Amino acid sequence: MVFSSMTFLYYFLPVVLLAYFVAPRKVKNGVLLLASLFFYAWGEPKYIVLMSVTVLIGYFCALMIESRRGKISGKIALVVALICCLGILGVFKYFNFFVSGFNKVTGLSVGFLNVTLPIGISFYTFQLISYVVDVYRGTLNAEKNFLNLFTYVVMFPQLIAGPIVRYQDVVSDLETRKHSIPMVREGILRFVIGLGKKVLIANQLGELADTYLEVQDTSVLFAWVCAIASALQIYFDFSGYSDMAIGIGKILGFRFPENFNYPYISSSITEFWRRWHMTLGGWFRDYVYIPLGGSRVKSGRLVFNLLIVWMLTGLWHGASINFVLWGMFFGVLLIAEKLFLLPYIEKAKVFNHIYVLLAVIISFVIFDAANISQAGNMLADMFGIGGTPFITDESIYHIVSYGFTLFVAIIGATPLVKHLSVKAMSVAEKYKLDAVLEAVVLGLIFIIATAHLVDGSFNPFLYFRF
Repeated sequence: MVFSSMTFLYYFLPVVLLAYFVAPRKVKNGVLLLASLFFYAWGEPKYIVLMSVTVLIGYFCALMIESRRGKISGKIALVVALICCLGILGVFKYFNFFVSGFNKVTGLSVGFLNVTLPIGISFYTFQLISYVVDVYRGTLNAEKNFLNLFTYVVMFPQLIAGPIVRYQDVVSDLETRKHSIPMVREGILRFVIGLGKKVLIANQLGELADTYLEVQDTSVLFAWVCAIASALQIYFDFSGYSDMAIGIGKILGFRFPENFNYPYISSSITEFWRRWHMTLGGWFRDYVYIPLGGSRVKSGRLVFNLLIVWMLTGLWHGASINFVLWGMFFGVLLIAEKLFLLPYIEKAKVFNHIYVLLAVIISFVIFDAANISQAGNMLADMFGIGGTPFITDESIYHIVSYGFTLFVAIIGATPLVKHLSVKAMSVAEKYKLDAVLEAVVLGLIFIIATAHLVDGSFNPFLYFRF
C-alpha cells in the first residue's frame, strides 16, 4: 500500500485517523502500532516476523548496553545488535548481488537465495542502528517500554521510505505528545502538497522519462529532456512522499525531521548533499563518516573516508553496480571539492549552479538506468556520440506534449512557488480569506490528484526498491 493510492486515501487513512482520535490517550500508541502492522502486512505479511525479530534484538541489546555500559559485555551487546541488523539487511538485500559478482569473477555457479527484498528494510534497519548506537554512546536512554520502541520502528508514515527518524527525535512525542487543530491543519496542508508533487508532477515526469526507451528515433535534445525529467521525477517522487509522511506525522502529533530543502538551487555538490535526503546524509555523517575520523584527518585518510561513505551510500540505495557507480561519482566530486575545488566554485556565481545541475542530471542517468549498458547508451545520446541527431520530429512531439509539466516541475523545484504562496496568503489574510483560499487550493489539488489516480495506471513508487 502506498500513500498515492485510492485504498490508502479513501479507506485506510480515514479509518485509522478516526480510530486514533477516538481512542483514549493511553492506547493511542497501540492503535498506531496495529494500524502500522496492518499497513505493512497489506503488501508483505510474511516479513512482519522478520521486522519484529529485528526490533526485539535491538530492544534487548540496548537494555544490555545500558545496564553494562563501560564493560566488555556492553560492547558485545552492541556488536551483536550491529551484526544482526546488518546481517539481516545483507542477506535479503545484498547476498545475491555479491554472489553474482563472485560467480563472474571466479567462473563458479554458487546458488542464489530465493528471497524478495522486504519493503522499507533499509529505513527501519538504519533507525534501529541509530537507536542502539545512541544508547551505547550515552546520548539516549534505552527504552524500557517495548511497545514504544516497536511503534517507533514500524510507524506507517515513515516506515517504507523515511525520512529516517532517530529515536531521540520522537521519544518525547511517543510518551506525551500533544494534538492541536493548528498542527492537524499543518499536517493536512503538508500531506496534500506532497500528494500533488507525487501524482501531478512526478508521475507525469516519469511517463516522459520512460518515453526515451520507447521512441524509434531519439535525439540529443530529447535525451537531455528525458534525463532532466528523470532527475526531477526522482526529486518530486521522494520529496513528495517525505512531505506526505511529515504531514501524517503532524496530524498524529509527531514532528519528523525535514528531508529536502530545494537541492536543485545548490551552488556546489557539497551543498546539494546538505539539501538532498538530509536524514540519510546526517545518518552517514554521524554513524560512519565521523567515527572514521571525518574531515579532521590527513588528505589520504579523508579520501578514504569519503570513498567508504559514498560507496556505502550507493549500496544503500540498491544492490546494483549502477548504484555503486552513482555513489562513487558523487564521492569523487566531493573529494575534489573538499581538497581544492570548493573555493573556486563558490566564486563562480553562475557556473557553479550549471556545474551542479549537469553533475546531478548525469548522476541520475546512472542511478535510474536498469543497467550500465542502458546508462551508457543514454549518456552517448546526450553528448551526440555515435551520430545521434540533435533533434527529430518524434522528439519534438514528446517535448511539446510534456512541456507544461516540465516547466511546472522546474519552477516547483525552486523556492519561487513557496514565496508566491506566502505573499498570496498574506494578501488574502488582509481580507480574512486566507482560510478559504487554502481550503480551495488544497481541495483542488486533492480532487485533481484523485482523478489522476482513478484514470491513470502509471503510479510507480521509486523508493520501494530501497
